[in-house]
Amino acid sequence: MNTTPSQLDVALALAAAGVPVLPLRAGKVPFGNCRTCKDNACGGRPNMKSAGPCRCPAPCHAWAAATTDPHALTSPAWAAVWREAVAIAYHPGGAGLTVVDLDNAGAAAWARATLPETRIVPTTRGEHWLYLGAMPSSNAVWPGVDVKSLAQYARWLGPGTGRMAVLPAAVRALVVKEDTTPARRGVASSLPTPAPWGRSVATGCRHTERYVRTGLERGLALVRARTESGAGSQAFGVARFLAAQHAACPGPCGLAAIGEEIVAAAVLVGVPEPYARRAVANGLETAVERVA
Repeated sequence: MNTTPSQLDVALALAAAGVPVLPLRAGKVPFGNCRTCKDNACGGRPNMKSAGPCRCPAPCHAWAAATTDPHALTSPAWAAVWREAVAIAYHPGGAGLTVVDLDNAGAAAWARATLPETRIVPTTRGEHWLYLGAMPSSNAVWPGVDVKSLAQYARWLGPGTGRMAVLPAAVRALVVKEDTTPARRGVASSLPTPAPWGRSVATGCRHTERYVRTGLERGLALVRARTESGAGSQAFGVARFLAAQHAACPGPCGLAAIGEEIVAAAVLVGVPEPYARRAVANGLETAVERVA
């Protein structure tokens, strides 16, 4: 006897747990809009970014159709799509979740070195990292990395393993949009040369000066290499990584001086100073969050 639950059975169980769901067709994409909703002629759903009046009973408008209403899920308007569905999707933001979608092994390795541990769901090519808390969604925040939460859908691939962590600043910082990088005629601002890190500001650091300077110079080189885009995100990652190296030091370690050098490197390649300072500050703070 086949006891494998149907797509609808799984969807109803998720809906009962407060997870808004919708069916996916071949290609693992949402079903197209009905004739009334085609090309958004209906004006869109009330929960969309540009709120509209649409009350269509069919699963139109992709993520915006995701629901926890069992009557909608089992209605005649949804029956036909369930017969054709090949997978189930859910709206992470509607469930108060954020999914960091890691599309390959390289992205997963980056997450393990950068983000706080949380529940992990294996995918066909990589992993989904699930955090408690909703936020804006954004694609390509890092090579092979998308953030899916509000106004997005993610494929349901099972509950995963591990304890789900609260959405950290490290993930929120990934979708902070850098201001437009100015033309190469100049940079967003001009900073004075920061005082280099040294023992005068790091009297409680357990590392040698050579160790710290080597790591810092490598990090600064990574930031300076981002001449087209991503320098702000790189600055965040460098600040976070370098700060984590001092977690066991009695302190002080002069992290503010290290941060100033990272900010200066980011500004040099066109990152506006306010954004660079936010990114670096978030990186330094996130390292503390992870070791706390």
